[in-house]
Amino acid sequence: MARPLPKAITITDAAAERVKALMSKATDDMVGLRIGVKARGCSGLSYDVQYAKEKMKFDEVVEDKGVTVLIDPAAVMFLIGSEMDYVDDKFQTGFVFKNPNEKGRCGCGESFHV
Repeated sequence: MARPLPKAITITDAAAERVKALMSKATDDMVGLRIGVKARGCSGLSYDVQYAKEKMKFDEVVEDKGVTVLIDPAAVMFLIGSEMDYVDDKFQTGFVFKNPNEKGRCGCGESFHV
């Protein structure tokens, strides 16, 4: 019997609660949030989180803690093993990713490279 594959990313309780709050405020029917990476910033890549109206053909689907997160297929190799968290403190507010694939980040923390 094949062992189930591990989830591409893990989602903290704080991130799950924030996703639930965002989904409850969405004006259109959304299936979850989509995570991707974009080429930008001084280190080369940055995380991109958007509402997802539908599951695309090759999206990686992570369902955990009552939320659905879709990972853009082009981003999976950059995100495998990452933890998605949500931080709200006096220095920053937003989703943060603890990514074991990162080799470095820019000084402002907006972009990374692998």
